[in-house]
Amino acid sequence: METTQIMKSPNGKYSFTFEEIIADYRLAIRSRFASLLGRKEVLTGKASFGIFGDGVELSQIAAARAFQYGDFRTGYYRDQTFEMYLGNVNVTQFFSQLYADPDIKNDPHSGGRQMNSHFGVRLLDENGMFKNQLNMKNSISDISPTAGQMSRMLGLAYASKLYRNEKSLEKISSNFSKNGNEIVFGSIGDASTSEGVFFETMNAAGVLQVPLLMSIWDNGYGISVPRSLQTVNNSISKALSGFQSDKEGTGIDIYQVEGWDYLKLCEVYLDSSKKVRQKHKPALIHVIDITQPQGHSTSGSHERYKSKERLDWEKEYCCIKKFRDWIVKSKIASLHKLNDIDEEERIHVEKSRVQAWELLMNPIKKEFDDALSLLNKVLKNTKQINKIQNCIFNIENSVTSNRRVLHSNLFKAIVSLSNEESHEKTLLLNFYSDFSKKYAQLYENKLYSESKESPLHIPKIDPIYSNDSESVDGRIVLQKCFDQLFLNNPKFFVIGEDVGKLGDVNLVFEGLNAKYGDLRVTDTGIREATILGQGIGTAIRGLRPLVDIQYLDYFLYCLQTASDDLATLHYRTAGGQKAPVIIRTKGHRLEGIWHTGSPLSMILGSVRGMYICVPRNMTQAAGIYNTLFQSDNPALVIEVLNAYRLKEKVPDNLSQFTVCLGHPEILKQGNDITVVTYGACCKVANDAAIELEKIGISVEVIDVQTLIPFDLTSTILESIKKTNAVLFFDEDLPGGTSAYMMQQTIEKNKAFHYLDCMPRTLSAKENRCAYGRDGDYYCKPQIEHMVETCYRIMQEREPKKYIELFPMNKKVQGAMSLKNEENTPYKEQQELF
Repeated sequence: METTQIMKSPNGKYSFTFEEIIADYRLAIRSRFASLLGRKEVLTGKASFGIFGDGVELSQIAAARAFQYGDFRTGYYRDQTFEMYLGNVNVTQFFSQLYADPDIKNDPHSGGRQMNSHFGVRLLDENGMFKNQLNMKNSISDISPTAGQMSRMLGLAYASKLYRNEKSLEKISSNFSKNGNEIVFGSIGDASTSEGVFFETMNAAGVLQVPLLMSIWDNGYGISVPRSLQTVNNSISKALSGFQSDKEGTGIDIYQVEGWDYLKLCEVYLDSSKKVRQKHKPALIHVIDITQPQGHSTSGSHERYKSKERLDWEKEYCCIKKFRDWIVKSKIASLHKLNDIDEEERIHVEKSRVQAWELLMNPIKKEFDDALSLLNKVLKNTKQINKIQNCIFNIENSVTSNRRVLHSNLFKAIVSLSNEESHEKTLLLNFYSDFSKKYAQLYENKLYSESKESPLHIPKIDPIYSNDSESVDGRIVLQKCFDQLFLNNPKFFVIGEDVGKLGDVNLVFEGLNAKYGDLRVTDTGIREATILGQGIGTAIRGLRPLVDIQYLDYFLYCLQTASDDLATLHYRTAGGQKAPVIIRTKGHRLEGIWHTGSPLSMILGSVRGMYICVPRNMTQAAGIYNTLFQSDNPALVIEVLNAYRLKEKVPDNLSQFTVCLGHPEILKQGNDITVVTYGACCKVANDAAIELEKIGISVEVIDVQTLIPFDLTSTILESIKKTNAVLFFDEDLPGGTSAYMMQQTIEKNKAFHYLDCMPRTLSAKENRCAYGRDGDYYCKPQIEHMVETCYRIMQEREPKKYIELFPMNKKVQGAMSLKNEENTPYKEQQELF
């Protein structure tokens, strides 16, 4: 009886040729050998850490079968088989990333910046411009924080909804979408579904009805913690059963399938992906009975927490073993044929590993040889023979040949030659300088956009006013600015809590929802992390979102997403991907513990890679938005919350004028003291400067406008050259943003040499701001505090002219509070004005 050459899926809808099945087996065993050999490379010291996709090969092949050009994968850092199936990574590249090869040609996913199994195709060309995503099998750069990929996943799928339903995008979507038919393949490990952002994303996906196909790889553990301690009902698909709905346009479809059942896996993924693509109804596929042959990672052994029974079960239910047994049983291929494939793939993987190692080591060996040659020349003409010989010995006998060893010993050699001069030393210094600059640049570049669309390239256009310029509430200036952006840029849209029908809690978008529709001025649920995720995903896909986070302290809900994903995207892909999303929020000077609004030092330390803009009024904010939406770097804009009702004139060129990022503005000229501030504190500083003029102290007030980038024009330095004194003033906590501004100015811009007295900071107190006017007065810096601080600066310089105001009091940390030093009654205070 002749054996059929086709296998049918259980429902009879799909056919798979024997050749296709054998090709899938070949890929599965190739990926498995890569995992096994990768772990060995870590344990023998050639790589630092390894985390691999062994155990999920079959389910990832099934998922990848349903993937089409233009689709997106964004997921778990074990999706190596998925990526190999798509052709996004070969085995040599897999090992190059494991070895942290910094050459982008060898590791195109991250240029050696990410640990292994963190994949992402290069969506940008060499000039930093988007390629045609419809011609690619798109994969977004993975991140390590568990469930951190979920937020952006929602946005990638949301972009398809916008491209399908927003008619204004039809003429500009040719490189990004074909009628919104693209779907997003997301993945996550089962234990990571315990993270809140997973539930937030799945809830939002069901509400929005976006084409997200979510895979959960369930191996029963979260490192060592069993599923029973992770998930209610011991099953994530059961836990999410309330999300499921049979009604059209609601909920999500939920499937469960064993990770070793090849035909059923293929059937489920082909069926579900077709529905997701056509109907835009999200789906979740819970892949159970997955094994983990090597445990969680190279950090430990799973034998420590798994029972013998569990380990025996995993050996029996290994997906490749089950696949292999089924192939033989179904007479698709003989055991001998499969053994031959195994050996061929073992050899292929080893050859690929060797190639990756040589690609890494050959340039290093050349650098070692060049350095040793120079050191041996130095050895012939130096008194430091022993020290130079020791450096040579260290380089020649290093256990691991890496640039760190070379750099360290070159540095030691140069230090030992500090008192000598020779031609050989000069050659060594030149080599060291070039070597240092090369690799410092290699590992530092691409943090911010370097393309022609960088906001740093946008020229300044000043606002123009005339007798006809209207005076309005500040919020109206922004409203008119955003109206122009909607009119002029069909890619522009805004999402956030209450921005739609209400028009934002401060009515900045009042009337714009009625004018432009729900898809461009969109209300969301209270879910900051995935609001930002919607922005990230849509920005990656060519749209220009404005993400509205209602208050600055609510930004903490999405700080992890902003910090670990958005801010690092361009850097961790070595310029291969970007997401120019603009985040709008409001803060500063608001009363109360929960809306104090100035956690900026925390933000500064978390979002390098984004620009941070701190406009003092709404006109300045409008100019900043005009700049940002012409450019391609993500940014955070913090508007002054208590300024929406203050009157401002509307520039005649509202849609054209721009603010240059990193260019401080001098608000008031002065000669005695430079005061550096931003945002709401600009008004406080200006008012205090007027009072100081009354007592003969001339203050120059500078608004930095942006904290990142900071003073690219050395405006503050030039001011200090004139005044020789500086106060850094804001309402963050002591040692926070004011200290950051001091470091940038005094150390980085080298202003120290021009000071004739100690630089000072003035900030809020360490505690959150208490509620009420008095709470604000005593917790945050006020006019009186700045006046006193500036007076003390002048007193230090001219003590005879500026006598002590409060002889029995001392300054305490934070806002300028006055406290009796020995608990005695305050002496009568000298009249200031």
